[in-house]
Amino acid sequence: MQSLRKKINIGIIASILSFGSILSAVASEGFIHAKVLAEQGDAYSQYNLGKMYAEGNGVTQDDKKAYDFFVRAADQGNADAQISLGAYYENVEQDYKKAFEWFQKAADQGNPVAQHLVGKLYYQGNGVRQDYKKAFEWFQKAAEQGDVNAQASLATNYHEGKGVRQDYKKAFEWFQKAAEQGGASAQTFLGIFYYEGYGVAQDYKKAIEWFQKAATQDDSTAQFMLGIIYQYGKNVRKNEVVAKEWYGKACDNGSQSGCDQYRELN
Repeated sequence: MQSLRKKINIGIIASILSFGSILSAVASEGFIHAKVLAEQGDAYSQYNLGKMYAEGNGVTQDDKKAYDFFVRAADQGNADAQISLGAYYENVEQDYKKAFEWFQKAADQGNPVAQHLVGKLYYQGNGVRQDYKKAFEWFQKAAEQGDVNAQASLATNYHEGKGVRQDYKKAFEWFQKAAEQGGASAQTFLGIFYYEGYGVAQDYKKAIEWFQKAATQDDSTAQFMLGIIYQYGKNVRKNEVVAKEWYGKACDNGSQSGCDQYRELN
C-alpha cells in the first residue's frame, strides 16, 4: 500500500513537472515567434516582445530590452507601445513632459486609455500647464468610449466644478456608469452621493449597497463609511463591534481616519 502511494505521488509530481515543461515550451515558442516577426518590423510583435521583457514572461525580465522594443513599436504608431512608453516616463523617469508627448500620440489615435491619461496630466499640471477645461474635454472623449477611469474622472470634474459648471446630477450619472463597470472609487462616490443626497434622493440603503461593493475591493473610504453607518445606525441597527471591524479594515488599507475611529472604539 505504501509502495502504491509512493508511486502515485511520484506520478503526480512527474505530471506537474511535465505540465510545467509544456507551459515553458509554449511561452518560449511564443517568444521566438514574436521575435522573428519583430525583427521583420511588425509593430504589434515589437510591442508584445517589449511586454514579455517587461513582465519576464517566457524570457528573462529586462527593462532595457522592453524599452527598446516599445520604442520601435511606438515609432511605428502602435498606441499600446506609446502608452507603455508614456507610463515609463511618468512612473520611472518621472519625466512628465515626455510622458505627456507619448500619451498624446496614442490619444490622437482615439485610444481611450491614452485620452484619460492626457486628461489626467492636464488636470494635475504635470508635463503641461494645468488646464481643467482641457482635462474635462479629454476625460469626456474617453468616458464616451466606456473607459471606466475616465468616467470616474469626468464625474469628479462635474462634482468639483473644475473645467465645467458644477453639476451633482451629471456627476452622479457618470459615477454610476463607472460604478456599474466595477470601479471601486466610483462605487464609493456613488455611495457618498446616496448618503448625502447629492444629485439624487438621499437613500441610506442604496448607499450601504454601493459601499459594500467597493469595500469588498478593499476601498478604504468605503470601509470607513460602513464603520460610520454601523457606529451611528444609519438605516441599520447600531453595532459598534461591526463598526470597529470596518474601521480596522479601513485602517489596514491606509485610512488614518479608520485608524483613529478604531482606537476610539477600543
